[in-house]
Amino acid sequence: MERVVSGIRPTGNLHLGNYYGAVVNFLKMQEEYDCLFFIADWHSLTTHPHPESIRQNSYTILAEYLAAGIDPDKAPIYIQSDVPEVLELYLYLNMISFKGELERTTTFKDKARKQPDNINAGLLTYPVLMAADILLHRAHKVPVGKDQEQHLEITRKLARRFNNTYGVEFFFEPISFSPGEGESIKIPGLDGSGKMGKSEGNAIYLVDDEKSISKKVMRAVTDSGPTEPNSPLTEPIANLFMLLQLVSTPEVYTFYRDAYANCNIRYGDLKKQLAQDIVAHTAPIRERILDFQKNTDLLQKIARQGAEKARESARQTIQDVRQIIGFKPYN
Repeated sequence: MERVVSGIRPTGNLHLGNYYGAVVNFLKMQEEYDCLFFIADWHSLTTHPHPESIRQNSYTILAEYLAAGIDPDKAPIYIQSDVPEVLELYLYLNMISFKGELERTTTFKDKARKQPDNINAGLLTYPVLMAADILLHRAHKVPVGKDQEQHLEITRKLARRFNNTYGVEFFFEPISFSPGEGESIKIPGLDGSGKMGKSEGNAIYLVDDEKSISKKVMRAVTDSGPTEPNSPLTEPIANLFMLLQLVSTPEVYTFYRDAYANCNIRYGDLKKQLAQDIVAHTAPIRERILDFQKNTDLLQKIARQGAEKARESARQTIQDVRQIIGFKPYN
């Protein structure tokens, strides 16, 4: 069975955009592949050098992914810093990485502009740490977004360079993929344009309660309403209808589409219905999130067991790499 490795950023809470953009694919992957999921807390140090809350954020994300359906018996999920072998491979890969190629990565240039007083070596070698995360488990496939494609290309380059340098065919060159082509949905935000996201401040989180959801939806951007029958949808209204189609029954969706087409829609009623249906849609996940968050011992146990499983393949990879390079294997 092909192995898939995917990292999860320990920043913020899961929102509807995360859920339909990534988690639904994770759920599909864990049924079809040999998966390892990890929470990338070391990566956070490149922008947050004082990680007072990183561990807590990791457990928050762990609780939410478990509540959303990740099954640790099918796909181990672990915290990156619980698998120290990644640092040794990171060291070896840094030795065959070149400053020029790392400086050309788009994310490095963007982050360097945003934090000119903190252009640290970790920021420069972020793609190498990502490569170590992936190659440590000799993954075949990696689900990545467009912003990470350049990093995955560096991973392939380093795998190829390692093999060529030492005359072996050890590391695979992992490819990017989506297990559900056409199934992943880009969820719009509530501000009338763009996608839902934490930084945009337009997100509905899976842990939001009924009052929070209702308040956010009622503030959603609309327009002045259709002026003639069958008017085309403006972007803010198309966004609301997309959300309605996602969480409501077909009958409810059709009712409001017809009301829009007939120029008798009331946006206040539409928003109230949308808020009500989002609450019903997310309530089961929210309850599970709260249950997991109350059970710190269980979260620690799942993270520990995930790390133990991850370290099985990690230790073997490091032993093989040390032997290939010429270092004495660990006893």
